[in-house]
Amino acid sequence: METDNQVRVLVVEDDRQIAEFLRRGLSEAKFMVDVAGNGLDGLELGIREAHDVIVLDIMLPSLNGFEVLQELRNRKINTPVLILSALQDVNDRVLGLQSGGDDFLTKPFAFAELVARIQSILRRAQGDREPARLQASDLVMDLIARKVFRGEEEIELQPQEFRLLEYFMRNKGRVQTRTQILRHVWGYYFNPSTNIVDVHVCRLREKIERADKPRLLNTVRGAGYSLVENDAM
Repeated sequence: METDNQVRVLVVEDDRQIAEFLRRGLSEAKFMVDVAGNGLDGLELGIREAHDVIVLDIMLPSLNGFEVLQELRNRKINTPVLILSALQDVNDRVLGLQSGGDDFLTKPFAFAELVARIQSILRRAQGDREPARLQASDLVMDLIARKVFRGEEEIELQPQEFRLLEYFMRNKGRVQTRTQILRHVWGYYFNPSTNIVDVHVCRLREKIERADKPRLLNTVRGAGYSLVENDAM
């Protein structure tokens, strides 16, 4: 049942399969959902109707997502916008944020992460502070630039590795089971019997751990994994 305080989301996405996946998933998560299949319809809906957040694709017919976003901001419409795009170049992310976007999520994505980012945007819109970076000992994640550093050294991560590390850093000190990691990082794309978590954790360790420093990402036997902060640097 719809309620007066139900969050209303506008999804602007031209891929019908993705749009329907978002509509159904967000509806099941108790959001009210409007869908537009091209940039022009998305702009008109964004201007005409009041929404709490807009989920906006970039590669759209009629008007691309950057143009939609710029026109919304030109008209002083400050609805928070989560850009959802297959574009993964850092310049595209920077352009999206500079154009007035509030967050940028790349495809493919885990649905749980999408919901978490929407909730984060809503908290910021309500005045709650969201950190621009995460840190564990000398491991630093810049959430705006989407970069990771160990001390002064920049670490190159693939998008899925970045999402996995972000999940660990947001849950620093807490044990995360493989099922929890699958649900929050990969969403519904894999079944619990897969070893994809162990494979990605192994790759992530190879990139973030250093032989001369204490381990940050630990295995908890029979439970899962935990990112711990060790000040003995």
